[in-house]
Amino acid sequence: MLILASASPRRKELLRNAQIKFTVQPTNVPEVPEPGEQPDACAKRLARKKARAVASLRPEAFVLGADTIVVVHGQMLAKPEDKNDAERMLRLLSGRTHQVITGVCLMGKSGTDATFEDVRSESTLVTMERLTEEEFRFYAESGEPLDKAGGYAIQGIASRWISRIEGDYSNVVGLPVPLVYRMLKQHAAI
Repeated sequence: MLILASASPRRKELLRNAQIKFTVQPTNVPEVPEPGEQPDACAKRLARKKARAVASLRPEAFVLGADTIVVVHGQMLAKPEDKNDAERMLRLLSGRTHQVITGVCLMGKSGTDATFEDVRSESTLVTMERLTEEEFRFYAESGEPLDKAGGYAIQGIASRWISRIEGDYSNVVGLPVPLVYRMLKQHAAI
């Protein structure tokens, strides 16, 4: 059995679309970087913490934790606190290429009953067109950016401003499905 340690509707949809069977058990792990922590290390650490939180309650299952971070000019962007914060993030991303990093942690028991913890990450480059003042306000007011890393949803309204993507699209949505599938196969979790 695979348990997704996330309440993200986007992660659930990505796994469902890939026809990977799973159940959901959300966690309350604070998504806060440690001082001086690099984005890739932060995404992996948070994914591991989420997976461990669920695995401690369900040691018989395979547990998948994930965390997505948007990075622009060395600055990590998590989820916006409110509409003003969403607009601030959009201003940072507007007219620039940024990086989307998702840390993934798969935990479970191998065939020998030894517990494993496989932690990896995926990185995708995304270029956003330059937005107008009206577009900044419109998008922040739409409510769509509020629960998204970096303050935008590539699969939603913001898709109109994404001019280029280099790498895995599903990673930008919130879960690098090809990477997760390879990990699941490698550990005989599917």
